[in-house]
Amino acid sequence: MIDLYTWVTPNGRKVSIALEEMELPYEVHAVDIGKDEQFKPEFLKISPNNRIPAIVDRDNGLSLMESGAILIYLADKTGKFLPKDGVKRYPVIEWLMWQMGGPGPMLGQAHHFLKFNKGKAPYAEERYGKEAQRLYGVLDRRLAQHQYVADDYSIADMAIWPWISRYEWQEIDWTNFPNVKRWYLDIAKRPAVQRGYHVPAKVGEIPIP
Repeated sequence: MIDLYTWVTPNGRKVSIALEEMELPYEVHAVDIGKDEQFKPEFLKISPNNRIPAIVDRDNGLSLMESGAILIYLADKTGKFLPKDGVKRYPVIEWLMWQMGGPGPMLGQAHHFLKFNKGKAPYAEERYGKEAQRLYGVLDRRLAQHQYVADDYSIADMAIWPWISRYEWQEIDWTNFPNVKRWYLDIAKRPAVQRGYHVPAKVGEIPIP
């Protein structure tokens, strides 16, 4: 049994989608970041960086923060969606790290300036809007040659997809990224993704371009 501490954000949805795809039993603990629940002392014991998601594995007592580390752990635990070794393992890790260093922080900034603070910082809007377009271009070129980012569906796709699901906040024109659109819609059809998207609560349907 996995205890999942999460909220309705792209980072949180990565792990709930993975747990559903891997068919691992888990119990959800909602951490409402709008109410600063991530700063509660009991949560800080599990996630010292006061960020969701975090997990505790009841099988061994291990607690983990950081979604990328959690995804690798769960994949290794189950033997699913991440090759155990060899040359096929590292492209998955490569694209997982790309998400952690690119779409995660950069699209998060795009949300802040383009969605929630529109008109307050034109320079920042331009900077992060352009970076969103650049990142979509990187992903589109990759997906022009691969069905999924590392050939087989993997934890890398599970990490990237929830960030792309907020394409409206990023002011994306889908005509420029047909390969990303194909990939996004393909993953959106997966029953486990549909279940994981609505953890810990349903706040709307999966956006469909």
